[in-house]
Amino acid sequence: MEEGEEVKLLGAWMSPFVNRVKWVLKLKGIRYEYLEQDLVNKSPLLLTSNPVYKRVPVLIHNGKPISESLFIIEYLDDTWKNNPILPQDPYQRAKARFWANFIEEKFSQVMRKVLSLEGEKQKKEVENANEALEILEGELKGKKFFGGDQTIGLVDIVLGVLPTWIGVIEEVACVKVFDPIKYPSLAKWMEDFLELPVIKESLPDKDKLLAYVHKIRIYMLTLAATK
Repeated sequence: MEEGEEVKLLGAWMSPFVNRVKWVLKLKGIRYEYLEQDLVNKSPLLLTSNPVYKRVPVLIHNGKPISESLFIIEYLDDTWKNNPILPQDPYQRAKARFWANFIEEKFSQVMRKVLSLEGEKQKKEVENANEALEILEGELKGKKFFGGDQTIGLVDIVLGVLPTWIGVIEEVACVKVFDPIKYPSLAKWMEDFLELPVIKESLPDKDKLLAYVHKIRIYMLTLAATK
């Protein structure tokens, strides 16, 4: 960290959105202080740093808080120019933002619904997830990473929820979403992505994550049953 630079990350070990920020911090070699947050009993620092959503991740740079993982990543990329995460070309930059937003809306949010539903409603969301995966398979075809053959970029980092969470959600929700035979390019991408040292070093413990996601599913189903 440069002299006078103070970087803190408020996070929670299980959050894929916090992981995104950790990956970028490591890719750029930014030294930071990590502050694990209790999301049940939220700290005054979290509540004052993100008073609107009251959730992680929050990056605090020299006392100034930035929330929401995509905005944090762009901020880090604009502030620390080494190892760029977004393309420099304006057109390619806009495309990367488009695909990042597509993944958020059409896959990440859908997988949360898969976890919280049962029966026909869950089946419909699995179909929606597969529609998104089919589109992403076509976009990735012929490339090692979405960011290119040599390095990962914004789209790879945002889609990092796929290899790190998909198996856990499938096991807990008793569904099959990802078929490596149907999506060979994505399957190879997942292997290559997980072999990157910066990713491998930051993965949550699977057993611990399984236990956590089980609790979340029970809570979601119980909440839905009371409505």
